[in-house]
Amino acid sequence: MTDDDLQLSLAAETTDPVTSEMIVADGKLSDELLDRVIAPIDEAFDRLPSDEEVMETLRTELFTVQDVVRYLVTLFSMHGVYVGHGTDNYWDEALELVQAVMFLQPPCDDSTLNSRLTKRERETIAHMAIARTKYRIPTPYLTHRAFFAGHQFYVDRRVIIPRSPIAELIENEFRPYLTRTPERVLDMCTGSGCIAIAIALQFNGECEVDAVDISPDALEVTERNIEAYELENVVFPMQSDLFSNIPEGVKYDLIVANPPYVNQEDLDSMPDEYHREPEIALGSGPDGLDCVRQILVEARKYLTDDGFLIVEVGNTEDNLTDTYPNVPFHFIDLKRGGSGIFLLSADQLDLCAEAFAQQAKRQD
Repeated sequence: MTDDDLQLSLAAETTDPVTSEMIVADGKLSDELLDRVIAPIDEAFDRLPSDEEVMETLRTELFTVQDVVRYLVTLFSMHGVYVGHGTDNYWDEALELVQAVMFLQPPCDDSTLNSRLTKRERETIAHMAIARTKYRIPTPYLTHRAFFAGHQFYVDRRVIIPRSPIAELIENEFRPYLTRTPERVLDMCTGSGCIAIAIALQFNGECEVDAVDISPDALEVTERNIEAYELENVVFPMQSDLFSNIPEGVKYDLIVANPPYVNQEDLDSMPDEYHREPEIALGSGPDGLDCVRQILVEARKYLTDDGFLIVEVGNTEDNLTDTYPNVPFHFIDLKRGGSGIFLLSADQLDLCAEAFAQQAKRQD
């Protein structure tokens, strides 16, 4: 094909009449014609499919798991959804959504990818895809399942979605810090109960775990997960604003706390997906340390003499060390990623008690 033929071919594909000014000499195309040729391509990339189009595409055009996952990846990319509630890429996010509809557990193999989905399954996935992209609802709230420390948990919008790197510590049985099976553990700010239940399962039900949360709604989810694992005689949900309702004289070998720790600046700038979670489970004052301050003041009273306090503070780690420059926080090195988890022994809490009390008074 000659350059002139190319010009005429491209011109013929445009919908409006092509004037002679659009085609220039020496085999070059005018900017006007190039713009007209490229415009529908740009529009195809930029135009988001309507809800009706998503529904129709999944109903009538796509049939296998791989077909549907591939299409969901495209939708997620076009909408720029944020992943961070159990996955870190669009393929895994899409695959988890589809597998949940199929009531399949990860991981996925080739036979799953080649499986055909029923029309009803595809319609359900279409509704979920619209909720995920248009309303930025995190996938675990759509599938009502999340995975933590190798176990599956029921979740809904009453609780924060499990994602704590504390899972790695549980799977390692808190070694080298704990050298024996603890008799009693406190899971502070339990949410779905995932940490409390994972601890109980890791130690084969040989330790009692109190699962504390301020939210009665969250504790309903906790109870559901406790019942699912038949741990009613091992894990005990308790409504309490931190330590306020824990009976005097109760002592724990280990206190694990994943409290709200997001500072106001980070909270304001979070992706929309995080704002679908209960704000009470995320924000903790301007510097993110409101809950942590209180935990540091009170934890020692509830620890055995050889016990440990483990607290997750995430991105608020710098605020913590700036606020308590003389406290020897031991930040745990995590092999699988994640940061901002510190440990203090009962002895260290004793030594730093005055600093914790003074900081709490300043905050008041």
